[in-house]
Amino acid sequence: MTNSKAIYRYIYYKCGDEDKANDVAQESFLKLWENCKKVASDKAKAFLYRVANNLFLNDVKSKKIALKYAKQSENVDNESPEYVLEEKEYKDKLERALARLTEAERTAFLMNRIDGKKYKEIAEMLDISVKAVEKRIHKALQKLRETIDGI
Repeated sequence: MTNSKAIYRYIYYKCGDEDKANDVAQESFLKLWENCKKVASDKAKAFLYRVANNLFLNDVKSKKIALKYAKQSENVDNESPEYVLEEKEYKDKLERALARLTEAERTAFLMNRIDGKKYKEIAEMLDISVKAVEKRIHKALQKLRETIDGI
């Protein structure tokens, strides 16, 4: 259950599409099931991430995907119109800034900041070095600071 949610979020961060993320996560587990005799149990998690990433890449080919948020904040009756407008402007600015990041930077950044994953965990999931994760997150933070004033 934990891995299925993690795979779902990993793909969701890449494409911003809940349905696609669910489909890819399910397909990844089917591939693991089909290859369970070939995959060592200690390598199953890495296999799932690799398969999920490959399925995603096969699906989108060379298109660039912008990150979209599925949920919009609900307006609460006691919030002032100025606050609601300011919040919407901030969310739009953040979305644009995240969309400007490369897919690799955005994925590593969101896995760290949203999921609370440690660099080592991200490195294992993405099958890259910890230094590569550090570099991706560092570049993402630099770009976000340049793009968004006042955060």
